[in-house]
Amino acid sequence: MAAICQGCLCFQCVTTSEIGIIERCGRYERLAPPGLRCVCWPLETVAGRISRRIQQLDVACETKTSDNVFLNVIISVQYKVKEEYVYEAFYVLNDPSEQIKSYVYDVVRSTLPLLTLDKAFESKEMVAQSVKRELSGVMSEYGFVIHNALVTDISPDGRVKTAMNEINASKRLKEAAFEKAEGEKILLVKSAEAQAESKYLSGVGVARQRKAIVDGLRDSISQFSGNVKGSTPKDVIDLLLLTQYFDMLKEVGTQRGTRAVFLPRKKKSQVSAFRDGLLQAQAGRN
Repeated sequence: MAAICQGCLCFQCVTTSEIGIIERCGRYERLAPPGLRCVCWPLETVAGRISRRIQQLDVACETKTSDNVFLNVIISVQYKVKEEYVYEAFYVLNDPSEQIKSYVYDVVRSTLPLLTLDKAFESKEMVAQSVKRELSGVMSEYGFVIHNALVTDISPDGRVKTAMNEINASKRLKEAAFEKAEGEKILLVKSAEAQAESKYLSGVGVARQRKAIVDGLRDSISQFSGNVKGSTPKDVIDLLLLTQYFDMLKEVGTQRGTRAVFLPRKKKSQVSAFRDGLLQAQAGRN
């Protein structure tokens, strides 16, 4: 046997990111750390290699929510094998990836059916932590360390997406209409307040104007009565009214497109007087 081993030596290279599993006659013999390793073939063989890197497994799972919406969920599990548990990781588990998938399915399908669609999107972190907690508790005895579990995608059916977009668009349009109405309301209120303030100020101005006119008339009457002997305040008022009457006629006459109607002072019916006045005005124009 010693002669066979000495004549059948071969070398195997184990990379830095791996740990080799060496078996002797089908039985576990030892681990092969990174580097050049001597193997006595055919009695010894490298049965397998375990990666020392952090690996990622993407698990796609279909489930439904409490409001009966089906979802496609993708969970990314990042894991690594402990070097002191390489034996358990290689020999105890038949297919670690499939077993990790089974636990992910179990957690996702027991968590999301309790949530509505909106809550499912809001609870991504909670689902990821549940998956990580479950996997860490189960896989640690086999030498697997779960570094992280991420919910990378939650995708409902295309028709559900369209419906959600339409609901959101309707909500936005409703909010926009409300804000527009509020803006128009503010404009109307401010416009009414401005008109009220304008009318108030206009009334104040008219009142002051009339007060000034009355004060001016009073002063004029006093001066005229004092300067002209025999005149009475009534005479002064009649003179002022006549002056204002002529000023009014002048103002009307200077306006474009105005017409003057002269009514006779003879006692006639109002219709006849009005007709005669129109005829006289037309004759004067021609």
